[in-house]
Amino acid sequence: MAGTDTAQRAYIGSFTSAGGAGITVASLDAESGALRPRHSTDAVANPSYLALSAGGDILYAVCETDDGAAAALSVADPARPPALLADPVSVRGAGPTHLALAAGHLLTANYVSGSVTALPVRDGGVLGEPTALFQDEGGGPHPERQRGPHAHAVRPDPSGRWLLTVDLGTDAVRSYGLPGLRPHGAVRMRPGSGPRHLAFHPRGDRVYVINELEPTITICRWDAADGTLEPLGETPVLPDGFAGECFPSEVVVSGDGRFVWAAARGADTVTTFALDASGDRLDPVATTPCGGSWPRDLVLGPSGRHLYAANERSGDITWFTVDDATGVPGRAGSIEAPAASCVVFG
Repeated sequence: MAGTDTAQRAYIGSFTSAGGAGITVASLDAESGALRPRHSTDAVANPSYLALSAGGDILYAVCETDDGAAAALSVADPARPPALLADPVSVRGAGPTHLALAAGHLLTANYVSGSVTALPVRDGGVLGEPTALFQDEGGGPHPERQRGPHAHAVRPDPSGRWLLTVDLGTDAVRSYGLPGLRPHGAVRMRPGSGPRHLAFHPRGDRVYVINELEPTITICRWDAADGTLEPLGETPVLPDGFAGECFPSEVVVSGDGRFVWAAARGADTVTTFALDASGDRLDPVATTPCGGSWPRDLVLGPSGRHLYAANERSGDITWFTVDDATGVPGRAGSIEAPAASCVVFG
């Protein structure tokens, strides 16, 4: 996992309704991976997930509220807190939890309403009104969590031709053609598994779907030529014998394709898996405490040598140094971040 840090800033999202600062800007020490908070702004309500523009000068945030919205903020001046470019724009869906930039649009997954929205990115990075809104239908066997659709994540594929969306409520991963967000297909995961997020293998031909309601990772084959997803099997997130609540939140793949990490809330752990050359087999290596409580997000730092957990309930960002031989993370430090929900680098 060789490499050097190119980013010197981190952006931390948090729930303002639970005492979070909103968006916090922190400096990044390239060698140690340490973060140091610099500025914050509460100009956006509940910015639970963030995405950075390709140029690194504009930060996009969801507003995870009942009247969901998305916002664009300038981060071009490192000496100043992020500043809104314009008022947040409605996504015409409730409770947006995730977002991504693709094909000139900002895409949002709206959890409460179970929909996906596309907003055009205008000149200067300002967001326009939605140009597409897709509402899912149906549910799943879980009596409380799957009474209806719950879109939880949106992720462009490495080819740039497709967008994959993950719906916890209907146990489905859907594909859309880009540009234009054209509905293409849907693949059902195991009933009741509750898919939450996904990550691509660096080759682009495998997808790892982390399931929230059943603590597993579903390994899938991805064909970018025709936009098809094929589930191949499941791997438990935690070792046999674990007792207690466990709600996996995020899955991360190393840049060289040797390791996969999975965060689990309740268990408050990060599990390391060794990935075989085919990408079809996950072998558990170790399970490590996440450094706090309720790791909502897990992200690899720019160098690939550090892993960061956003621990929502304990209110901190904990970072780890990853062992190059085994992939196992060792705790290296933490900062306070009340109601932390995500970290992005730029």
